[in-house]
Amino acid sequence: MRFVMVGAGGVGGLVGGLLQRAGEEVAFLCRGRQLAALREKGLAVESPRGTFHLPRVEASDDPAALAPADVVLVAVKGWQVAEIAPRLAPLLRPGGFAVPLENGVESAGHLAAALGEERVAGGLCFLLSRIEEPGRIVHAGESLKVTVGERRGPTGSPRLEALCAVLRAAKVDAVIAPDIDAATWEKFLFIEPFGAVGAVTRAPLGVLRRGRESRELLVAAMEEVASLARARGARLAGGAVARALEAIDRMQEGATASMQRDLVAGRPSELFDQTGAVVRLAREAGLPVPVHAFLWAALSPQEEAARRAAGLPAAP
Repeated sequence: MRFVMVGAGGVGGLVGGLLQRAGEEVAFLCRGRQLAALREKGLAVESPRGTFHLPRVEASDDPAALAPADVVLVAVKGWQVAEIAPRLAPLLRPGGFAVPLENGVESAGHLAAALGEERVAGGLCFLLSRIEEPGRIVHAGESLKVTVGERRGPTGSPRLEALCAVLRAAKVDAVIAPDIDAATWEKFLFIEPFGAVGAVTRAPLGVLRRGRESRELLVAAMEEVASLARARGARLAGGAVARALEAIDRMQEGATASMQRDLVAGRPSELFDQTGAVVRLAREAGLPVPVHAFLWAALSPQEEAARRAAGLPAAP
């Protein structure tokens, strides 16, 4: 099976590296310093699933140079998906498909609009991984799970069963969700409040979850996302907020979400595609989200400043 990883950061670099180590054919679509490092010295991965170095990896900033692919795993920042989606069509061989692994709830829709509904499956991942330096990925903790699911039609899916079998052989925990929309929203109600409340408090997870006021803010933000999911028709199971808090309490003391790290460092983040999406979608649904209105008001000026500094246009 030939994979193209769109993005070679914490998610794409880790999952793609594990797939290549397991003998799969993998190419990376990336740019900048990461592309230069992959071409010059290959890819190094440090993970509880194995520490290894791939001296030669296939990498390019041109999608056409990497075609054709059986599976395209999209692992860029949420705000980059709509931009890059139309460029991915030449990557897919007949019968090939794309799977988003972003943190938001809109990436699969962006891909389907550009590639066609039948060429996109839903997906999400649970892991803490980052670029330690160009060409070197560090995976923290034991969690490394990819969940996929068909967006339309029956839940049984030979193509996703084949994908999951390959991922498991590469030491990536992979499952098929019977309702990928609900699974995506359940992950979102964990990761978005974690990132947004972490960013506004500037605190690592251990501090955030111990403080009475900060924990209450986190819970309130999760409850707003759960209410929004149900208002938009997601069949979110009962106890979703409690399960998210259990996951929060199991994580490492020093854990931070990528959105928090980007905002604190003054880099463009996924704020508009996570917290901004909650505010926008809630407005469309006529649902009040006062906690997210506060988080948005507090964090959006920093995001706008980071975009200006990076020479990027303001987010829509």
